[in-house]
Amino acid sequence: MSGHSKWANIKHRKGAADAKRGKVFTKLIKEITMAARLGGGDANANPRLRAAIIAAKAENMPKDNMERAIKKGTGELEGVNYEENTYEGYGPGGVAILIDSVTDNKNRAVSEIRHALTKHGGNMGESGCVSWMFGKKGYLVIEKGTVEEDALMELALEAGAEDVRDDGDNFEVITAPDSFEAVKAAIDAKAIPCVVAEVSMVPQNLTPVEGETAQKLIRLIDALEDCDDVQKVYNNADLPDDIMDE
Repeated sequence: MSGHSKWANIKHRKGAADAKRGKVFTKLIKEITMAARLGGGDANANPRLRAAIIAAKAENMPKDNMERAIKKGTGELEGVNYEENTYEGYGPGGVAILIDSVTDNKNRAVSEIRHALTKHGGNMGESGCVSWMFGKKGYLVIEKGTVEEDALMELALEAGAEDVRDDGDNFEVITAPDSFEAVKAAIDAKAIPCVVAEVSMVPQNLTPVEGETAQKLIRLIDALEDCDDVQKVYNNADLPDDIMDE
């Protein structure tokens, strides 16, 4: 799982830069709107909406923005009619890639995603070609030095986590999706900061990539995440430390 943790960290750092351009807020607003449209505007009764609000708060989104997005989803305010789809493909080195899209123009979204994949050494695959390699999990990353491993393991497992792992630089806490909020709340109650806290598609196995192949993969993921219609990009790459440090 160490590869996933490394990639989660690079996404977190990139996300901080994107927020300055408004990209992160745009994606979060889309997710809140979709969650409210599909499951209703009551966060207490809508787990997807609760998770979206947690993610928005982590990025310091103003409460008014969240409330407007919810009302657009429930129809109380006029909004864009979004459609969500998941696309599958392969990146350089045979890395499996899952792409979540939320868009008001499916043809545009497919065209942009296919273009990014082709330009950077990947290709679009058939539905189901790589999704079986991933499982939906609650996923939290905690930097070493902020908590002792034994204390974190006891806290997380008592709160319902499935596993706590050491990836070398961080601790990873893995939960079932339904247990994510309880585990996150238990960690927050101890004032333990999370580098990453999300419900994610976690790969079951990792594909090692190195050198120029790894650089091409990073450029591909960057290109996909820069597409306005792309919400999230998941992959099963195991990247070497020197590439991640760059």
